Amino acid sequence: MPQMSAIDRNTAAPERPALAALEQEVLRGALMKMHLIRKFEEAAEASYVRGLIHGTMHLSIGQEASAVGSILPLRIDDYILSTHRGHGHCIAKGADPARMLAEFFGKETGYCHGRGGSMHIADIEGGNLGANGIVAGGLPIAVGVGMSIKAQKQDRVCMVFFGDGATNEGAFHESLNMASIWKLPIVFVCENNKYAMSMDIALSMAVRNVTDRASAYAMPAVAVDGNDLPEVAAAARAAVARARSGGGPALVECKTYRIRGHSKSDRNLYRTKEEIETWREADPISRLETEVLTHQRFTRPELAAIEKAAQQRIDEALEFAKASPDPDSAELTRDVYAD
Repeated sequence: MPQMSAIDRNTAAPERPALAALEQEVLRGALMKMHLIRKFEEAAEASYVRGLIHGTMHLSIGQEASAVGSILPLRIDDYILSTHRGHGHCIAKGADPARMLAEFFGKETGYCHGRGGSMHIADIEGGNLGANGIVAGGLPIAVGVGMSIKAQKQDRVCMVFFGDGATNEGAFHESLNMASIWKLPIVFVCENNKYAMSMDIALSMAVRNVTDRASAYAMPAVAVDGNDLPEVAAAARAAVARARSGGGPALVECKTYRIRGHSKSDRNLYRTKEEIETWREADPISRLETEVLTHQRFTRPELAAIEKAAQQRIDEALEFAKASPDPDSAELTRDVYAD
């Protein structure tokens, strides 16, 4: 991209507040994590196709801004609870992609020693209390975590992720109600990717927005473009600050889209190629890179270097996973059942 002259810089549109609020190194870290998530899932998908990974997986390609932007305001000692589509949350919270891929491969060096697989990764030291294969399963757990934080008078926040399909479960309503009554330090983040498996949200929810439901629990809520990292980060920052200061819970709805199907068995018969392509054009990584180039926050070579570094890290992670030892069959039930 040609360098702008001093006159051009003075007349160019100013950065919008959400982008201007992100310091350079924070923005650099966010871009790196978004690339890591994308390349991690692409590597996992390729490994699945080659028969190196068994079972299934739920990819979040296209939702990277939602995960990274939401977690950006959190501290290392804050907690998150994730979903079956949780690889992005895990990496955004600081997990090691090498140990994550090792978990996918069922290896001893994985986060759960190969017992959890794609849908059940937990990184307790990093504050990730685990993903959950049950729709809305993390919401009641978040209430328990919030109660624990409050009872111990800790300066912590719990952020719980869930999809639009979870908002039609009773656990969603029960959890928001209890969290609001007790003013628990919880940030509820709905990743509304338009589909609960193959069901369009317009056919399964009477209100237009998930945030419309928060008023029933006297809870502040905001819906944002989930593919716009600065806007997601700004909304999450406000919700986290409220929760940490004792103001109680809030709901953030990130309107996004999963480019891949629900899972690896999804044949995508319920949506058109045109719809997928329209959302592909709203790719969160490309959008952010275009914006930071426009405002000269980064140069093209700098952006290329960030992506290259992310790719190298994933390549090394893949080799680590392949070379890692299998669990000892004699210890099959270790860490699975309590004594």
